[in-house]
Amino acid sequence: MKKLTRTQRDKLWGEDQPYSEARLIICHRVLGDEVTRIFLEVELAINPLTYETVKAHREEFADNEMVQQLLDHSDYRGQAHGYVTCAFRHQFLDNAVLAHAYEHLGYAQETAIELHKWMMNWMEEGNAMLT
Repeated sequence: MKKLTRTQRDKLWGEDQPYSEARLIICHRVLGDEVTRIFLEVELAINPLTYETVKAHREEFADNEMVQQLLDHSDYRGQAHGYVTCAFRHQFLDNAVLAHAYEHLGYAQETAIELHKWMMNWMEEGNAMLT
């Protein structure tokens, strides 16, 4: 395994392995003096090193629609927040919406884990790292 530079470890967020976050967010929309609507959102925040390395090797994920959508629709929000994509957003009207949000949270987690496994394998092979 190639030793990572401090900059690379910082971009990986996890010191010697990738760290990312899948989030289920409850968003209260406040208009004037009342809550008018509540939305459920699922976000996936991928550490910068994993995102940038996967994007450079995008062809290896050609058949993975989830990864392709992540690469196409993520916004870079700086080193501290990484590349963030919204995987789900719907007004919270009943528990069916909550169940659907949890389903998408699971997809987000699975995608992050798949990218992390690929990244750890890529690092283990001693490939030259992006800086």
